[in-house]
Order: sequence, then C-alpha cells, then structure tokens
Amino acid sequence: MIRKTFENDIQQVKDDVSALGGLVERAIVGAVESLKKRDIKASEKIIADDKEINKRRFAIENQLMILIATQQPMARDLRLLASMMEVISELERMGDYAKGIAQINVRMGEEKLLKPLIDIPRMAEKGADMLHRALNAFLQSDVETAKSIPVEDDEVDALYNQIYRELMIFVIEDPKNIERSNWLLWVAHNLERVADRVTNICERTVFVATGELGEIKVSDDEFWKNQK
Repeated sequence: MIRKTFENDIQQVKDDVSALGGLVERAIVGAVESLKKRDIKASEKIIADDKEINKRRFAIENQLMILIATQQPMARDLRLLASMMEVISELERMGDYAKGIAQINVRMGEEKLLKPLIDIPRMAEKGADMLHRALNAFLQSDVETAKSIPVEDDEVDALYNQIYRELMIFVIEDPKNIERSNWLLWVAHNLERVADRVTNICERTVFVATGELGEIKVSDDEFWKNQK
C-alpha cells in the first residue's frame, strides 16, 4: 500500500514536469513568433508568464524534496527524483531564454528587423521539438530515444552559424547595422542554448536507467548517418 502511494506520487510529479515542459515549449516558439511579427503585447505576455514557469518549477522541487525526505527512496527511484530536480532546473532556464527573446523584442521598440526571420524560427521549432521528445523520453525512461536526440544539436548549431555569417555580412556592409545584428544574434544564441540543455535532459534519462552519468558523445559518422 505504501509502495502504491509512492508510485502514485511519482506519477503526479511526472505529470507536473510534463505540464511544465509544455509551458516552456510554447514560450520558446511564442517568443520567436512574437519577434517575427513584432508583436510587443505578445512578448510582454511571455515575459509575464515566465513567473508561472518559475512558480511551477519551485512547487515541483518542493514535492520532490518531500518525497525524498519522507519515502527514503532507494537506487533507481532516488536517481529519478534527483534527476527530476535537474530537469526542472533545465526547463526553468529554457523559460528564461524564451523570456530573454521576448525582452529583446520589447527593447527594440519601433525598430524594424534587420532581415526577415527564416532560420531563427527554424531553430525555435527544432529546439522545441527536441525538448518535447527528450522530456517524453525522460518520463518514459526511453534510453534509446534519449541517446538519439543529441545528434540533432548539430543541426541547431549549423543554423546558428548560418545566422551568424549572414548577420556579419550586414555589419560589414554597413556598421550602423551592429545593434540590430546583435539583437538577432542574441536571439539565436538563446535558442542554441535551449538545444544544449535538451542534451542535458537526455543524459539524465540515461543516468536514471543505468546509473551512469556522463556526456552523450556523438561521432561525426553518426551525425552524417542521421542526415540521410
């Protein structure tokens, strides 16, 4: 009976983590969409909604601390609870990145975008998709999926490098473009960091299942195999 109650408690926390992940996914995509449309009100809402992400993160952390203190979990259960602590921290930071993008849109005021946004929305969609699948893999202890996702970080890095090169061309052509170029570069940087943190979640999935904590390394051969 005690074990059943513990399992129910863990499932509730998993549901809460999943809901938190959903909020973060929407914040990431929404922040870029509001920037693309130069929708200041939408950006202001994303900034305000970040408080809810933080609130939920700390509520989940409190649940986890209570479970660890009162249930004295062993082995895999303890790894799961401890890893959830790390995962919600990663989610909260991703929420901060989305808020940062929204803040950039607000700070730009009446300024026009330096260029139409093409690769930045792709980065956002890719990052949010990777996050969705990585979080599902974590909650379902799907090690195979967790190990396969980090290779996709190279796609995000390639988009970032493409954006960087394009923005530098604008600056070279006219130094007056530096400020507007920097705004978009910071947006791309935030999205690149989202993908990095997704990899951290994947590594936690492997840790929960195997007890081994380390980086998921992807060889060049594996990367190009996944491009086919």
